Amino acid sequence: MGDVTTMGTTQRRRPELAAFLRGRRARVTPADVGMPPGLRRRTPGLRREEVAQLSGVGVTWYTWLEQGRPINASGHVLDAVARTLRLDKAEREHLYHLAEVPYEPDRRAASPAAVGPEIQGIIDALDPHPAVVYNERYDILATNPAYRDLFFVPQLEAFGVPNVLWTLFIAPDPVCPLVFRDEELPVMVATLRSSYGRHVGEPAWEEFIRRLSAASAHFAELWESGDVAPPGPRVKTFRHEAVGELRMTSVSLSINGMPECRIVAYTPDDEESRRRAAELRALRPPEGEGTEGPPGTQGSRPLTRTGSGLWS
Repeated sequence: MGDVTTMGTTQRRRPELAAFLRGRRARVTPADVGMPPGLRRRTPGLRREEVAQLSGVGVTWYTWLEQGRPINASGHVLDAVARTLRLDKAEREHLYHLAEVPYEPDRRAASPAAVGPEIQGIIDALDPHPAVVYNERYDILATNPAYRDLFFVPQLEAFGVPNVLWTLFIAPDPVCPLVFRDEELPVMVATLRSSYGRHVGEPAWEEFIRRLSAASAHFAELWESGDVAPPGPRVKTFRHEAVGELRMTSVSLSINGMPECRIVAYTPDDEESRRRAAELRALRPPEGEGTEGPPGTQGSRPLTRTGSGLWS
């Protein structure tokens, strides 16, 4: 029964794939791809042979693909066709689904260096709960005031590398207030390695791993273990010099349109932690006053990166 259902789904998708490719080919002009218009052109947009040539695939193969014939297509070939047809991110993902190829985000796309005002507004609205936006490498892209209360972001910025893992392995206390590091660090490195599988060979990732391994023998040891783990909810303990220990539940939330980033929000795990979080919030200076030193800073702003891919 399952084979019949799968076959039926494939038969429905192939005509959709054919129509989708024809429609996208029709909207791309020769001028769009740097080709002369030529004479006697009756085809709107590009011809099939032109798409095949620009994509580096055979004319027959592309013709069969556009006709919806049952042929196999790799992600590499679909990427080439998507670039020729100038597909945006949503269209590229749709192409993958119609061709029944597992979708992977375009690795050539740079990881965002900051978030937009909509996402910043969401994490600000989570205050008084700490919230942050991380990318897959644990770079800190944006924070809210409660996160800055807890994690000493001004000192972190002065340290020079707003990255959670770099802070955990390199920065001195109290910049990194995480307790029970022996239990937490292996999980975080395993989560990093799980993401790394999608970025093997990318210069920014390879440089990050190389530099952190050189700076921390402990990180290098954990990295060489090869363990992998997905992100997920955890209860973590933090020690703040002003209020003592807080047990916080962390939850990761995906961000639509930013597949390699996530919001991580922290909520008190018990009444004592809730009381201490309120004490910490009460220590926050009034808006507009000084922002140096613990317990936090005022104002919301995303963090930015230098062109090298490292943090400034």
